[in-house]
Amino acid sequence: MSNQPRVLRFVAASAAATLMAGLAVAITAAGSLAGTVPQPRDVPRASGSGPATAAPRVPRLSWTACDDGFQCATARVPLDYQHPRGATISIAVIEHLATDRSRPAGTLFLNGGGPGPQIDGFVATFAGIPAALSARFNIITFDERGFGGSSPVQCFPDAAAENKLLAGLPTAFPVGARQDAAWEKTLARFDAACARNGGSLLQHATSADDARDMNLLRQATGAPKLNYVGLSYGTGLGAIYANLFPATVGHMVLDGNLNPVAWSEGGTLPWALRERADLAAAAVTRSFLDLCGQAGTTGCAFSAGTPAATRAKYTTLLQRLRQHPVTIGTPPQAFTYADTINNVPLGQVAFVRLWQGAAVLLQQLWAASAAGPAPAAGPVPAADGAAAPGTANHAATAPAAAYAGPEQALAQECADTAGPRGARAYEAAARLGAARSGGIGLGLAWQAEPCAAWPASASKDRYTGPWNRPTASPILVIGNTGDPVTPYRSAVAMSRDLARARLLTVNGFGHTENLNPDVCATNYEVRYLETGALPPAGTVCRPDAQPFPAP
Repeated sequence: MSNQPRVLRFVAASAAATLMAGLAVAITAAGSLAGTVPQPRDVPRASGSGPATAAPRVPRLSWTACDDGFQCATARVPLDYQHPRGATISIAVIEHLATDRSRPAGTLFLNGGGPGPQIDGFVATFAGIPAALSARFNIITFDERGFGGSSPVQCFPDAAAENKLLAGLPTAFPVGARQDAAWEKTLARFDAACARNGGSLLQHATSADDARDMNLLRQATGAPKLNYVGLSYGTGLGAIYANLFPATVGHMVLDGNLNPVAWSEGGTLPWALRERADLAAAAVTRSFLDLCGQAGTTGCAFSAGTPAATRAKYTTLLQRLRQHPVTIGTPPQAFTYADTINNVPLGQVAFVRLWQGAAVLLQQLWAASAAGPAPAAGPVPAADGAAAPGTANHAATAPAAAYAGPEQALAQECADTAGPRGARAYEAAARLGAARSGGIGLGLAWQAEPCAAWPASASKDRYTGPWNRPTASPILVIGNTGDPVTPYRSAVAMSRDLARARLLTVNGFGHTENLNPDVCATNYEVRYLETGALPPAGTVCRPDAQPFPAP
């Protein structure tokens, strides 16, 4: 293998934001697969559900050229896998064929996290996939049911109606009794609208349903095994697939892992607090401030000269912003206490120098807060290397202005995680979160509160285990020790809960190795996908770059 860095970058453009903010086989030819589709297998069931009456039909994919080098198709899959020959829904699929047909390695499915739409991010970031993979694999993703170009979950007639209901809510999370009460009242109305108008798809929008969809797509492409890379939320989807269809698991990489038990078990706390994501994010925030302090102002704009002084400066800034927001930038943008906590991009570190950009933003807020709530001149700098939103046209799978409301992610998250019921439980969780991890814990509790009155019947398809069904191939689990969204301890749990898994540790910051790549881990990942060779047990990789330059 080459010693040159090979960056595996696949980020669902907006999908990864959902999970982050709550803190990214055989070759088939282009054209119709009619007449070559393998027979479907029986579909294993989710915990607590009855047996399926018949096997679902494998969809036939008629590929159409799209997005300058890709091909798109629409698959019809069962709405309800307990009635697999009943009503169907649409799944938007996109594929990039292998560029070197002389050395085929099969088909590779990707999920960049979320839950959320995948296709836009796939097209926008495809060039970052290592040439070794794009040369030998047909690479596929699909918009999960409920999102994007697939059949949508929709609780309102249009975005304007939804925005009218949600107008006036804080952009991040509520702070204080008045905002708390408004948040609860408005989101109770939101949940009630979804219960009335969400339709039958709301009852069948779990990750277990997505895993079954992915199994049908695997069969539709002629792939005997599922080769798969899942990031963040995509690790949960991969783990469910591995336990529903263990005999068809090929080379599977799970990067930035959920703890599958904590994610799915339900309970008295929202999932992020069950996973202790608030404590992980608080620890990474402290590291951010300590490293900033060590770097000095030449390396970190917000530095106060020492780690302790920089932490104290950040605490003072949050206290000021809790008293009064400030406005900076052109066009003007208001920042509250909650907005500021949400705008430190802990998940991405050196690759696009976002930590350095966050330090510049904090220093601007510091200067503006010292002067009071009056607007400050000057634009807020964009992070170096940040990609513009994708503008690709994939009219073969989705209209130009597909409906995209928050209920789409909530439909899956609330169903999968079975969080506590009733607003009082989230008030208690917010108090606990604030006590143990400050504003980060407060925010994570309130951001899950839309699940308080979500239709309980939406959880009937969710998968709750077992997680240890022996798979045809071992699975590669990757965890960053400083992951602020899916804690490293969750990667350890995933590697232990799965029957056949190998943990690759990256001793660095950021959410997923994919978003914070290093030569060591990426080379292991590419070699595993190509050959199935796992890194030696206990392997630890270290990042190639540091968040701040040395002073």
